[in-house]
Amino acid sequence: MTRFFRISFAIAVVSLFSNVAHAQFNLDGQIVQRAEYRHGYGRLFEEGDEAAKFIAQRARLNAQYEIESFKFYVSIQDVRTWGNTPQVKLSDNYLSVHEAWAETQLFDNLTVKLGRQELNYDNFRFLGNLDWALQGRAHDFALLKYEKGAMKLHAGAGYNQNDQSLSGTLYTIPNQYKAAQFVRYENRMTNFQFSALFWNNGLQFADTDATGQILEEGVRYRQTLGLPTLKYELGNTSLSGFYYYQFGEDVVGRDLQAFDASAQVSHLIPMDSVQGNSLRLTAGIEILSGTDTNNLTGENNSFSPLYGTNHAHNGYMDLFYVGGRHENSVGLQDIFLRIRYDVNPKLFASLNGHYFRSYADVYRNGNALDKHLGYETDLALGYILNGAVSLQAGYSQVFAGDTLEYLHNVQNPADVQNWGYVMLIYRPTMKNRFIGLLF
Repeated sequence: MTRFFRISFAIAVVSLFSNVAHAQFNLDGQIVQRAEYRHGYGRLFEEGDEAAKFIAQRARLNAQYEIESFKFYVSIQDVRTWGNTPQVKLSDNYLSVHEAWAETQLFDNLTVKLGRQELNYDNFRFLGNLDWALQGRAHDFALLKYEKGAMKLHAGAGYNQNDQSLSGTLYTIPNQYKAAQFVRYENRMTNFQFSALFWNNGLQFADTDATGQILEEGVRYRQTLGLPTLKYELGNTSLSGFYYYQFGEDVVGRDLQAFDASAQVSHLIPMDSVQGNSLRLTAGIEILSGTDTNNLTGENNSFSPLYGTNHAHNGYMDLFYVGGRHENSVGLQDIFLRIRYDVNPKLFASLNGHYFRSYADVYRNGNALDKHLGYETDLALGYILNGAVSLQAGYSQVFAGDTLEYLHNVQNPADVQNWGYVMLIYRPTMKNRFIGLLF
């Protein structure tokens, strides 16, 4: 009997080590530390107000276990501002789970991914992981992926609740959908790359009386149809653009008709192939529809990028479509020019210029204002120090027009509206060594 148990134990040990040998376990992480100076970032600054200055950081620890047709991934993050907790403390509320998902292969080329995960597609205009914001963005989602060669077909859905309650389905977490479904297709044919997207976004609403008693509750859906990527490459020149159309209802029940369209041309000028020296010039326009401030029809014509990494678009000072700013407003026309100079594969400098106009009319006391909103200039520098560490810095300044000052309800705007930052990025296992930039 003892001999039997010894043999059984040996077989179990051999089997265990055999499974471990075929499995892969990876542990990595990242730290992003950013010092900022804010004097007009996010909102125009009043004369006499004191600029904000702070240092913030994100630390993530990522673990992935993979065996045969199964992957398990967890990302734990800590996001804090230097000094916002005492030096001597027992615990705080800044540690959280950024991602936690399992992915299983069902058939050849077909997998299902369940759990908290990033949805990061195309140029991040509509669906992005919000990498610039230290907290990032992840969805509690079920994702089905069919991928074969250059073709990718993804479909998924999410359904959110406050907690595991015993009755009721009222959802009260702000700035999130109650339910969402999407389908996305992408492919590449020689020099042409494209993608198509449908996203159905359901927001919870609840109508109450004067005492707070709920009279009616439900979900109102906004649909978005899009061509997020349209790109044709011809040598060193590329033509690209995207288009989104939104319809359905907004959360207060108004009919919705809105769009976002963009087109751009980009040209790469190689200067020194040995040193990796090159210059890239990009010019384009983006138009996001809006609703005029004397709206008489009751229809909402304001496009919403919903879950994009909007910092990368419409100026780095984040005056438009970041953190809910400029939502349900007069829309935007953004004419831009971007210049990027690569000194070598480790060092670059970029300079962006934007000219902003409102899409819809802006009225004050019944009189239409000039649609001119202002200009913005963004300078960014990046340097890869070594295989693990990158340095990134930037300076931006906006020259606001009277109409933008009116929209921001600024009575006495400061003469200088600017923002700057310096950032150290430690993430050696990621291809993208810089954050929040669009080239």
